[in-house]
This record gives sequence, C-alpha cells and structure tokens, in this order.
Amino acid sequence: MMSHPQKAFYNGSLSLIKKLLRTAFPLFCLIFLLGCHMNKYQYRQRSPLPQGIENIIVVGFKGAISEGEDLGLFRCPICGATFMAEPVSETVAKEMSLDLFNYLKKVGKYSLIPPGQAKDVRSTIFSRGVTKDIIEMLQEAGKSTSSDAVFFGYIYRWRERVGKKYGVASPASIAFDLHLISPENGSILWKGSFNKTQLSLSENLLDLSTFIRSRGTWLTARELAQIGLEKLIGNLSLSLNSTNFL
Repeated sequence: MMSHPQKAFYNGSLSLIKKLLRTAFPLFCLIFLLGCHMNKYQYRQRSPLPQGIENIIVVGFKGAISEGEDLGLFRCPICGATFMAEPVSETVAKEMSLDLFNYLKKVGKYSLIPPGQAKDVRSTIFSRGVTKDIIEMLQEAGKSTSSDAVFFGYIYRWRERVGKKYGVASPASIAFDLHLISPENGSILWKGSFNKTQLSLSENLLDLSTFIRSRGTWLTARELAQIGLEKLIGNLSLSLNSTNFL
C-alpha cells in the first residue's frame, strides 16, 4: 500500500503525463499530416531528363477555353489528360506567361527566349485555337530558335477572389499545367500542374504553407498562381540537376 504522500505524487505525475499526451498527440498528428502534405507538389518522373538543356523558348500559357465559350471538358492535346475547364482571358494568359519567364530567369541557369519573341507561335495558337497540330508548332518554334526545350502550358481555371485581402465572399481558385517539350521529337521532357483554391487555416490545417506565405490574407488569383509557378519551377530545377527521381 502506498503512503498518502506517495499516492499524491503518483496521481500528480499521472495527471501531468496525461496532460502532456493530450497536448503532444494532436501536435504530432499535425506534423505528420503536414509532412505528407508536402508531397503534394512533388512530381513523379518516369525517366531522367536529358542532360544539356540550356536554351529554352518560353511560348507561355494559353487558356484551355477562350472567353465567350462555355465551360466544359478539355482534353490536353499534349499529354492527353482531361480537365474540366472554364473560360480564361488572353490577358491572364499573357500575364502568366510573363510571370513564368521571370521565375525561370531567377533560376539563372538557362538561356531564355521570352514570350515576346515567340509571338508568331503564340498569335497562331491564340487566333486559330489550334489543338491538333500544336506539338508540331511547338517543335518548330524550338528548332527555329535553336532551343533545347519549349515551355508551354494551359490554364484551366482562373477565378478571382470576391472581396478584400482580409475578408472574402469567395476565394481565388486556379488550375494550370506546364509542359517542357523536346523540339527534336515532340516528347514531354517534364510536366507539372497546380490546382488550388485558397482556404482559411481553420478550414484546412494542411494549408499552413499558403497561410504563412499569404501572411494570413486572402490572395488574388495571380498571387496564388505565382505561388504555384514558384513551386513548379523549383521542382523543375531539382529535376534538371538530379539523377534521383521520385
């Protein structure tokens, strides 16, 4: 039989351990889930990227569905994936193309041809809504500029936030993909995608990285897209400089 002081000490220690477990267990679960969530922006590479990619022509982005058209399913003519797409303006596509170029420029490892110099290809793609021969067009753009690769992507959704930075009726929501194409044979050297609707931290604890990046405010569609571009270009840089692929 324990004495009264021993019993009191035992009960006190047990109570303290229970409190620590109640505090630590949810924190451990959150850290575990966040660790799993970090893999969301990693992309599986089926085969190593070829060495020696130095010159890249940035054709940029195009809305999968143009303004004035109805939303609907869109089958990517490059990778064959099917997405539910909404109308996206040419202005948005041009701004995203410029942002893509600037993020690639920050990497500082490539000789880049900007979207402006790829305007002939862009104008043809935009004016004709070309899908069937788009790979051949991208190949020609790469060959005519002696590029090792061509960057091109589709924007599938671009919903601007409704409200202000500290309170919204509807948050920003975007979806786009990027393809790095070989001018030599039209194959996909790399592909990445970003699909996100901003949520408050209380709605989704796994979105902590975006919450920190936004400093707790509601982002515009372009600000949200820039987070996506930064992640994709970061992953591309790792792929180009590593022989170990996920």
